[in-house]
Amino acid sequence: EIPDFLTEEECKLIVHLAQLKGLQKSQILPTDDYEEAMEMIEISQMDIFNLLDHNQDGQLQLKEVLTHTRLGNGRWMTPENIREMYAAVKADPDGNGVLSLEEFKQLNIRDFHKYMGSQKVKMSDLVRNSQHTWLYQGEGAHQVMRAIRQRVMRLTRLPPEIVEHSEPLQVVRYDQGGHYHAHMDSGPVFPETACSHTKLVANESAPFETSCRYVTVLFYLNNVTGGGETVFPIADNRTYEEMSLIQNDVDLRDTRKNCDKGNLRVKPQQGTAVFWYNYLSDGEGRGSFQDSAL
Repeated sequence: EIPDFLTEEECKLIVHLAQLKGLQKSQILPTDDYEEAMEMIEISQMDIFNLLDHNQDGQLQLKEVLTHTRLGNGRWMTPENIREMYAAVKADPDGNGVLSLEEFKQLNIRDFHKYMGSQKVKMSDLVRNSQHTWLYQGEGAHQVMRAIRQRVMRLTRLPPEIVEHSEPLQVVRYDQGGHYHAHMDSGPVFPETACSHTKLVANESAPFETSCRYVTVLFYLNNVTGGGETVFPIADNRTYEEMSLIQNDVDLRDTRKNCDKGNLRVKPQQGTAVFWYNYLSDGEGRGSFQDSAL
């Protein structure tokens, strides 16, 4: 956390430039493309089961399914939502809330996709409820935007070519009730994916894109009287186990209900920067689980 990284005038300028460009509703994955995207993934039903079965006990608990249901119509799924979905597609004949391998084999995965796509969702139910835009910081951009990028280079001590090829500055507005549930700030990388912001430069061809963010530098552009905190649910934990984030139907990733239970909460202060790494030091895994709420 770095106080006074931006001046009040710089914060106001960024807000002004964002307003001039226009903000749009933030989306996770367009609903219309969901079923088509799922069909492009070549994965067997058995592979899906093994992927979901985190503890490899041959059964799917609710919390195991919850960790993989953040796509589709963008709805944030709760244990109650999962039970409703099971009932709708007749996935759990004995009603015990657990899917055995045999029960899973009887399912038509497309029924799940159709169910997700058929659900009408309110803004407050989305994984992310905000507005955003992107501001260019390269050659020809406003001198203040270029100066801020130079400041970020000095802060991170990253080579200029890495920072210069990073994505534009994303400006996000959270109105009252807005939120972004806990998430990794950098996406998973598979052979079928390409980094969104370098795909054209690298001339890569892949069916899917993902965010590739080595580090994140976040700026607070205004002060608020309440809320607006950035929360790191598992900060300073010696070990990380994703299943431990959901205990007794309490989901630490749920900003709306459990923001106050996170290990680290940073209150917004105009001009303050927050800087963190998104990968572990061994380069093998993603390390920072964070969310924002207002």
